[in-house]
Amino acid sequence: MNDKLKNLKEQYNNIPIPKELESLIEKNLQYSPKKSKRKLPIFLTSVAAAAVLFTVGLNTNPAMAKSLADVPVIGQVVQVLTFTKYEMEKDAYTAEIQVPQISGSSADIEALNEKYAEEGKTLYEQFKADIEEMEAGNMSLSSGYVIETDTDEILSFGRYVEVIVASSSTVMKYTTIDKNAETVITLPSLFKDDRYIEIISRYIEEELRNRMIETEGSDMYWIGGTEYHDESFGVFEGITPDQNFYITEDGKLVLSFDEYEIAPGYMGLVTVEIPTKLLQDMLVSNIYIK
Repeated sequence: MNDKLKNLKEQYNNIPIPKELESLIEKNLQYSPKKSKRKLPIFLTSVAAAAVLFTVGLNTNPAMAKSLADVPVIGQVVQVLTFTKYEMEKDAYTAEIQVPQISGSSADIEALNEKYAEEGKTLYEQFKADIEEMEAGNMSLSSGYVIETDTDEILSFGRYVEVIVASSSTVMKYTTIDKNAETVITLPSLFKDDRYIEIISRYIEEELRNRMIETEGSDMYWIGGTEYHDESFGVFEGITPDQNFYITEDGKLVLSFDEYEIAPGYMGLVTVEIPTKLLQDMLVSNIYIK
């Protein structure tokens, strides 16, 4: 253990336990055997207590917060915690799955946490089943999350799954939350009506077409109208109401496409930022998009 982590551990151990810790845990969990038929396992209570202490430590101990900022990954574990981690290493097969849990007690947050827990478990069980069927070769699975935006108003983060067999394939699913209301922000909820689908679709089409022209085909997308388009891959027709998106710290809407969704695999994940002036007349408000 290096000196930085030793100091961090000492600072953590020296955090004074607040008198209101018990009420904080109860408030965050919203579970009580007397009030609910769903009982909380002892290990989960321990995790919650540690999470509350961890957050209290960040808020009351500036030295600890500074130390955390210098440690990879841990510096961002304030709004989203790694609740469960599945790991396996067997011959040439490896898996590492981090299941996030969002702090909060609303119905939306609870539903997301249950969904993430179930998906993480299913992903791990499927990996074990897949490698049992493989006679030879290698396979790796990596799943976790990245935080795109964390402001006083919103939290936007993406959960990814990367599978490597002969080649790699990555899927990213973004979630954006109103932190004050503890509700999920959907793409349709940002707009007055569905006009945004056509307008954003045509903007993306033109933007990606220009990228191909500017790079003389080094960038490749399944967009027609250029000499670089391969007709065998089809043509991008438009976004859907459940299209992947996130909101930047500056309040800009970014649409995201998985590998192979709108371009060849070598292009990776494709993102397009949409100008707010293009959306202004259709927005419900400028609370999120600015």
